[in-house]
Formats: sequence, structure tokens, C-alpha cells
Amino acid sequence: MKELMATNNLVTISYVESLLDDADIDFLILDQNMSILEGSLGIIPKRIMVTDGALLAAKQLLHDAGLEKEITSR
Repeated sequence: MKELMATNNLVTISYVESLLDDADIDFLILDQNMSILEGSLGIIPKRIMVTDGALLAAKQLLHDAGLEKEITSR
């Protein structure tokens, strides 16, 4: 799996989840429960991961939605 994006913005995460679901792109959100360790400060960003084969389609989807600044540049 490859990292599509990382953010602390829960609204953006929810929106991207919806976009990926609608496009039938499999994804996984990592670090959702890290607030237990960090004390709910929101310091550790949540990462949205997609399969290697879906990375280009997912990046294009975010670009089309105006979220190109959120895409991880790796």
C-alpha cells in the first residue's frame, strides 16, 4: 500500500473517504487511534493508504476534487 495523503483535518478525511468509496478504490486509514497516545492533541496526522495499483487513480480523483495540495508527494 502507498500513502495517498496525511492530514489532521477530520473533514478532509471524511470527504476523501467518500470520494474513494464512490470510486470503488480500496483504502485504509492509519493512525486513527493515535489520540490515545498523544492526548487528543491532533499532532499525529492520519494517513490514507491505497493499493499500489490504485494510487494514480486516487491521486487523479483528489486532483479533480481540488485537493491536489493534500496529496503526499512521494
